Amino acid sequence: MDDLDEEEQFAYKQRLKAAVHYTVGCLTSEVAEDVGLSFSKRTIAAIAETTFRQCEQFARDLEMFARHAKRSTVNTDDVKLVARRSQSLYNFISEKCDQLTANNQEQKERKKKKSSSAMKGVKSSDIQSESVVQDEDSNMA
Repeated sequence: MDDLDEEEQFAYKQRLKAAVHYTVGCLTSEVAEDVGLSFSKRTIAAIAETTFRQCEQFARDLEMFARHAKRSTVNTDDVKLVARRSQSLYNFISEKCDQLTANNQEQKERKKKKSSSAMKGVKSSDIQSESVVQDEDSNMA
């Protein structure tokens, strides 16, 4: 059964490598058109392999950072820590994190306003129905 897991992991890793290779091929084609250069198949394969290995290292680092913090989930601070060696990548990730935080805060505020206005609508309808009942009671008296 352990052999099956190893085979599945190997197959999964190969599919990931193929996806990275395909993506690198597409990106190099776009760059080649823009710049007017061409990339050999060996160059594309080398870029793809380097990219895949770097992603594997990032994944291991992220896992270790989360584990060191006694968490089972990777968070944005872990991602920023991985990106610290590349200032442009760190700045990009920090900017995106700030945008996501701002968007999440806006959504929370909208939900609060929506729920509070819904509660006000319920309360005002309750008050209206109470006043109708009181009017009916006074008319009966």
